[in-house]
Amino acid sequence: MTDITIQRAEKGKRAGKKPKGVTLRRVTTADGDKVTIRAIDANSPTFGEDLLYVFSKNVEAARRENKALLGTPSGAKKRQ
Repeated sequence: MTDITIQRAEKGKRAGKKPKGVTLRRVTTADGDKVTIRAIDANSPTFGEDLLYVFSKNVEAARRENKALLGTPSGAKKRQ
């Protein structure tokens, strides 16, 4: 019979500070709103970390917007 080994899984890495392969630009739209654009360098050796950072920032922004509009970060309206 084989022994069972239980190991704790490592927690996933969260995007911390801005990686060097990501550039930020603040642009003004036609409506006059200011928007932050995050661009990724495709030839960066840390492309995976850069993509994780940009994706997590986009998710944070979407959750903030959903919370302001719907009252919940998931985007689903609460049932009454």
